[in-house]
Amino acid sequence: MSTNRTNQPPQAAAAVGSDEGAAPDARQLRTILISVSIALMAVIASVSGLNVAQTHLAVEFGATQSMVLWIINIYTLALAALLLPFGALGDRWGRKPMLIAGLAVFGVASVAAGLAPTAEVMLAARVAGGIGAAMIMPITLAVITSTFPEEQRGRAIGVWTGVAGGGGIIGMFLSALLVDVADWRRLFVLPVVLVIVALVMTLRSVPNSRERSSHAFDVLGALLSTVAVVGLIFVLQEGPERGWTAPTTLIGLAAGVIAAIVFMAWELHRADASLLDVRLFRERGLAGGSITLLVVFGVQAGIAVVLFPFFQAVLGWSGLLSTLAMMPMAVMMMATSGLAPRTAARIGARSTMTVGIATAGIGLALMALFVSVDGGYPSILPGMLAMGVGMGLSMTPSTEAITSSLPHGKQGVASALNDVTREFGTALGVALLGALLSAGYRDAIDDRLHGIPRGTADTAREGVANALEAADGAGSHAPDLVQAAQQSFVDGWRQAMWAGVAIMGVLFVHIALCGPKNTALAGEGAVDRHEVEAELP
Repeated sequence: MSTNRTNQPPQAAAAVGSDEGAAPDARQLRTILISVSIALMAVIASVSGLNVAQTHLAVEFGATQSMVLWIINIYTLALAALLLPFGALGDRWGRKPMLIAGLAVFGVASVAAGLAPTAEVMLAARVAGGIGAAMIMPITLAVITSTFPEEQRGRAIGVWTGVAGGGGIIGMFLSALLVDVADWRRLFVLPVVLVIVALVMTLRSVPNSRERSSHAFDVLGALLSTVAVVGLIFVLQEGPERGWTAPTTLIGLAAGVIAAIVFMAWELHRADASLLDVRLFRERGLAGGSITLLVVFGVQAGIAVVLFPFFQAVLGWSGLLSTLAMMPMAVMMMATSGLAPRTAARIGARSTMTVGIATAGIGLALMALFVSVDGGYPSILPGMLAMGVGMGLSMTPSTEAITSSLPHGKQGVASALNDVTREFGTALGVALLGALLSAGYRDAIDDRLHGIPRGTADTAREGVANALEAADGAGSHAPDLVQAAQQSFVDGWRQAMWAGVAIMGVLFVHIALCGPKNTALAGEGAVDRHEVEAELP
């Protein structure tokens, strides 16, 4: 870690609340880690769970595709927008109370969503769920960084990172299973159960910690950050649907960029009393960790956009089987996230990050080189496994670099910054790789539609799923149309994968030259175990 404690801004001196009590023992630390991991899993599983029920939502509520997408995306939008303000409030009010409040809001919202009689009620419930999730997510990591002793903190962050990275795939699989064997409304049973378990364990086991600051809360900074995040993520979510030059898209972009610029100027003006001291981005650990998470999570999300149509449209698999096919990558990611701290202790944080980035890039290259219609799942499995290993190795030291770069009393803000970076990366990756896949597909299929009736050909150009649907009424042209669509999708896949390889290559060079110092990250600059409250039973 490259932070020099003597060079930290004055806000680093903010005290962390400390009540009398013994430091947690090993058993209590395990219980704390399980508690926050379960809470995090509830939040992550709800990000992607509804994707498998889009058709059911449209039929149940008589909703348009636009409304269905809003029901799915509004949760992520509310979550990302409020992470930084709630992370900062958790630092001030106490992380345990914020976590309990967030679990309560999230649980009630999940019940309301499961019982929603109309699309409008469902939309409101998803907004409330996103608000609750924003209260939970940054606090789960802040509890770890403010509670675990230096020698165990890295491994605990590795577990948190594994859940954050692989939890979405696991949640999607469980959601698809519930949709297949029961009813789509049962999707909300999983997060409710997880919330109840996490709430009971939090009340019994999680200690409290908080910042003591003489400065007033940065309300304007919180509002500006919210507008900036809403504007920019709205553009990434809606741009592909509405068009990148549509007035709504341009207005969102302008609002997001202006708010971000004003936010940075305001935070520099407030300096020591800021919500987020933007001067800290000069620090190699914070900058390198943030950029790495942005890219890695972006590529991961983009891969999902590519993989699911491949499984369903090219291989003809069900939604449940498609999510099951993603599990090997999730398992490898979660396993190597836990091993990354040991690797960083041996070869250094920057070396571990570069090895992970290179491995993930190799995985993308393997998928680009060997994917084929006839090769099926085995043609992409080695690349998926390499991707999982690479992401696990790079995410854990990146997360620890971010949390270790901010002062003792700002761990909620550090955790929120980590989470906001993830959400931006996810939205950016989906938009970028999805657009590259679509463009590659259209370019490739144009050369394969000779002899296909014009109306059918126009439908086929819209996407591989549209082409397969049009093939049902294409008569003798059906086999040729199916083959053209599937092969064109594979060509678009390769274009998206090679773009991912190029992005990972640029990231590799940047981190190798400008990443965190090549030292073990655990604990340096982070919270000492004796500087936190220990309200343990």
